[in-house]
This record gives sequence, C-alpha cells and structure tokens, in this order.
Amino acid sequence: MSGSPITAIEAIPLRIPLKPDLRGAALWGEELTAADSLLVKVTTDDGIIGWGEAFGLYGTALAARALDELVAPLCLGRDAADIAALMDHVQRKLHVFGRGGPVSYALSAVDIALWDIAGKRAGLPISTMLGGDGRAMPCYASLACYTEPQRVRAAVRRVVDDGFTAIKLHESQLPAIRAARDEAGPVIALIVDAGCAWTLDQARAVAPDLHAVDMLFLEEPLWPPENFDGLAELRRSTALPIASGENIGTTMEFERLLDAGAVDFVQPSPAKVGGITELRKVFALAEARDVAVMTHSFYDGPGLLAAIQVTAALGGADAMIEWRWFDLEASVYGAALAPTEGRVTVPDGSGLGLDPDPDVISAYRFGV
Repeated sequence: MSGSPITAIEAIPLRIPLKPDLRGAALWGEELTAADSLLVKVTTDDGIIGWGEAFGLYGTALAARALDELVAPLCLGRDAADIAALMDHVQRKLHVFGRGGPVSYALSAVDIALWDIAGKRAGLPISTMLGGDGRAMPCYASLACYTEPQRVRAAVRRVVDDGFTAIKLHESQLPAIRAARDEAGPVIALIVDAGCAWTLDQARAVAPDLHAVDMLFLEEPLWPPENFDGLAELRRSTALPIASGENIGTTMEFERLLDAGAVDFVQPSPAKVGGITELRKVFALAEARDVAVMTHSFYDGPGLLAAIQVTAALGGADAMIEWRWFDLEASVYGAALAPTEGRVTVPDGSGLGLDPDPDVISAYRFGV
C-alpha cells in the first residue's frame, strides 16, 4: 500500500497538574506536582494525522529539540507508509548521537504516529493489523514514590478502592514496601520498582525481606541498569522474579539481556525503544526464549496506546498494561480511556484507536 509524503511534524508539550488531595508524590527524590509529556503530531500531504509520544518526564524539552533539529528534517517529504525503511534511514543517520536517549525518544514518537496513520489508512486498529483482537486486558496501577509509609498506605488504599488488583510501587525502602503490602492485603499483586537503587550485594541482603512481601516481580533492582550479568546472578542466587528493560534502547541490547538469563519479565518501552516497529521485534525475541513481555508505559498518551494495541495482539495471556496512576487534573483522552475494575479495553477506532482530546491539549499545552 503506497502512502503519502510527510508534510509536517509538530512537538506538543503538555503539563498536567496532579490533584492536590494526595500530597507527597515524588519520582526518585524530585517533588512531583505535575506530569510533563511530549505528544508528536505527524501530518501527510493528504491530510491524515497520526499521533505519537516521546518519553519525557523532566526531559521533554530535550526530546522536543531532538525531534525538531535532528529527527523531523530527515522524515519530512518521506513516504509515511514505508515505516521500516524510514526508521532504518533515520537510525543510521543519527547513530553518532547515541542509540538511546532523547533522539530515540523522538524517533519513537514519529514511529508510533506513522503506525497510527497506517491504521487510519487501513481503517483498522493496530492490534487488528497485528493479528490481535479487542479484548480487555488487566492493568496495574503504577504509583509515584511516596517514601513515607503512611503516604504509601494512602495511595495504595486509593487504587485498591478504584478496583485495581495489581499495584506497582516506585520505592526502594523496606518500610514503604511493607506498608504497601499491609494496606493492600494478601490478594493484591504487588510489583516493586527499585529504580536501580542497589548493588548486587545490597540486593542480595534485602532479598529475604522482599520475598516476605510476595512480589509479582522486582523491577530494575541494580545500578547500573545494563548490569545484565548482575541481574542474572541476583535472579539465580535469590530466586527473586526480576524484570528489566525500560532503559534499553536497541533490540540488540534486549537480545543480550535475554540471553544472559537476567529476567523473568522483559520491559520494552514503546516511547523509548523506537516505537511499534522495534517493540514488535522485542516481542519476537522474548517469545523465542519463552520470556514474558510486560511493556513499560509510564506515560498517558499515544505511547500508552501503542503498548495497549501491541500487547493485545502479541502479548501472552498473563500480560498486563502499566497504567500510570498520578491522579491528574485531566487525561489526554478525556473519559474515553479509563480502566474499570483493573482492566482496560483496547480502543476499537482505527490506528491507535483514539486521538488526544483537543480541549486538553489547548488547556495544558506549555512552552509556546
């Protein structure tokens, strides 16, 4: 199927405040009062618009600059339908700037947007294009870091009352982790993202305490995150279920992670790794090694929808979607995308299934 040339690529930064009624939210020591994100709008010469998202958090300006100065000039005028060739072309041109970080995040956003365009052109959701269906999938509430046990309890109580049956903590201190398990009770699945907090010896030392809280998996336990041999040794010596992958930028690195026997769950991030084009490759690598994929989607826009659409088609029966629970003033998709009783339904519109709410973009766009 031939496409149309790409005529415009626009970076759209958003800043949506958190509601003020659950204080103390942070991300690894940085106070969190609002969530920044970077949407990317790609337009073809026949007027089809696709939406993507670059991983940003505190670095949305870096990703936007990489998009405007490096990625977009290589994409304008190219065929929107020949996604694989275009992504390969841009990666080869820009590899000298690193095979990860803001350049890859910007490229990921363009790739997701081009898949959105392809789905809209075909009149199909991306999940259907990849051989899946519109099933509802379980999702887990991915919390901010609250550190203080009573604040952790308050956040956990909120999401349990919202109907979630699985929760991810961004905590590395045992009192906070124990408080979450006590508040959630024994039935709720608990995930602990330690944020690369420990050395191998430190992680081994806390392993008995982590076993006691009965985690579904321990995410990113070691510094540095590319210590794949260390992760493999931690997994082997402690029998802790290990997850990693959100900080990996290429499929070759994912292959090394998997071949090291480092993880029980591999976590590619669509808005970091190269969008849907590269995400599909990671699913194939993991399937060949009988490792479960649990996508990283710590964002709220098209990157989240990319994770939902691809997981619906390629994920296993136990796959879950990471739902970032920041209790924001507004959602990129308004009321059109929300979990019910801990499950999210794959949007059945063409492409990603939904377009961002223009009123939300107008209200929360910043830096322009």
